[in-house]
Amino acid sequence: MLELNLIEAFLYIFTGAAAGFAAGLFGVGGGLIIVPVLYTIFSTQGYDSQHLMQMALTTSLATIVITSISSTLAHHKKQAVLWPIVFSLSPGIVLGAILGGIFASAINSENLKLFFIIFEFSVATNLILKKQTKQHNTGIKSVVATTGGSIIGFISTTVGIGGGTMTVPFLHWFNISMKKAVATSAACGFPIALIGTLSFVFSSYNLSVGSEYSIGYLQYTAFIFIAVSSFVFAPLGAKVAHIVSDKTLRIAFSLLLYLLALNMLFI
Repeated sequence: MLELNLIEAFLYIFTGAAAGFAAGLFGVGGGLIIVPVLYTIFSTQGYDSQHLMQMALTTSLATIVITSISSTLAHHKKQAVLWPIVFSLSPGIVLGAILGGIFASAINSENLKLFFIIFEFSVATNLILKKQTKQHNTGIKSVVATTGGSIIGFISTTVGIGGGTMTVPFLHWFNISMKKAVATSAACGFPIALIGTLSFVFSSYNLSVGSEYSIGYLQYTAFIFIAVSSFVFAPLGAKVAHIVSDKTLRIAFSLLLYLLALNMLFI
């Protein structure tokens, strides 16, 4: 049993290191790596197959709660976070994250996996094509903020990510610079991850998923190891990002996402 626990701990630490390094290197992508890797690990550990995807999503979101705090503080020190926009998006984000957790908890794990695979393929393809939203000189009205936040919160929770892949282009569309959009997106990732995690846990706290180390869908040993290692390795990724060209980074990250999605598809 000790040997098995050590192997599991190593896998979780490695996953967190890879996710943290990628998040620091590419700016987004922690959840896009954590979810497929956790799904693969959990599928080999005898957990109930009907809960595998929900477990991976919940545990991924829980780790993002920790990493988003670190990222937000770093951006806040550089005065790059647009807090009024964070607060205007938050009500919609909270609503969307609650509904996303309830929805994802209720549907079949295989259907949820397929949705994630399609989303991951879409993100990878968008990176390859280098598609960016056009900027428009207009403010974010309250109705738009609530609607946009709800959609971002819902989809992000459903795929277990912090929402940067949607929040950044959404903010950039409203004439917000990429630097401030990324910083503000990092702050928005906290309520997405926190409320999403709580929504999943609330929907599953009385379920037995086959692990003594779980609270509902949340596998807390995986959460602890991944959160700590991703927190440690994120700064290293940020340093490497200044050395490697943007084109190389985009292509490398896209290929990684394609491989992870394909691996999930054939499990």
